[in-house]
Amino acid sequence: MLKHFVTEEGGLTGAGYGLFIATAVICLLIAVAVARRNTKSSPISPKRLAFCAMGIALAFITSYIRFLKLPMGGTITLFSMLFIVLVGYWYGAGTGILVGLVYGILQFIQDPYFLTFFQVCCDYLLAFAALGVAGFFRKQKHGLVKGYIAAVLCRGVFASLAGYLYWMEYMPEDFPKSLSAIYPVIYNYSYLLVEGILTVILISIPAVSKALNQVRRIALDEPKTSASRKPAA
Repeated sequence: MLKHFVTEEGGLTGAGYGLFIATAVICLLIAVAVARRNTKSSPISPKRLAFCAMGIALAFITSYIRFLKLPMGGTITLFSMLFIVLVGYWYGAGTGILVGLVYGILQFIQDPYFLTFFQVCCDYLLAFAALGVAGFFRKQKHGLVKGYIAAVLCRGVFASLAGYLYWMEYMPEDFPKSLSAIYPVIYNYSYLLVEGILTVILISIPAVSKALNQVRRIALDEPKTSASRKPAA
C-alpha cells in the first residue's frame, strides 16, 4: 500500500502529497482549535495574522538561500529560523508553535523525504514547530537571544531523534567508532549551531537589535517607552 504514496527514492507521489496535505490540514485545524480554546486573549487580529504570514514567507524564501547543504539533509541558510522565532517571541509560544508547524509543512513540500509518518513528524513538523518555544522567553531580559538558542536546541532534539530511529544506517564508515553513539546529535547540531551562532551574532548587533525592537513595537502596537503608556480608562 505504501508504494502508492512513496517513490523508490523516498519522495512522494501525487497521492502521497494529497494524503500528507490532508493530514497536515487536519492536524493544523486541531492545533488551531486547541489554541483558541486555551487562549485567554482576544481573537487573532488581522495585524497578527499578517505578521505571522510575513514570518512564514520570509523564512521560506531565505531557506532557499543555502550556504551549505549536507548530503543527508540539513542546511545552513540565510537566518531562516529567525523569522519563525520572532513570531513566537512577539506573540507567545502557542502562536509560534502553530506558525512553526505551518512552516514545517511547507518545508516538507519544498524538499520531501518520506520513510514513515513519525519520521516526517520528527524531521519536519515537530522540529520546526519547536522553534515556537522562543515565546516562553518573551518577558525575560535578553529574551530573544535566550529564546532563539532554546528554539534551535529544541529543533535539534527532534532532528536527532529522527536520526537515531531512521538514519543511523547512513553513518559514514570512516566516522569515529567512539562517537558513533552520538552521530545523529553531532550531525544535526553541526549545521544548526553554525546558523544559530551566526544569527545570535547578528541579532546582538546594536543596530539590528534596535531595528527588531521597532518592528516588535509595531507588531504589538506598543508605545516607544513605558513612560508614554497611559493608564486604562
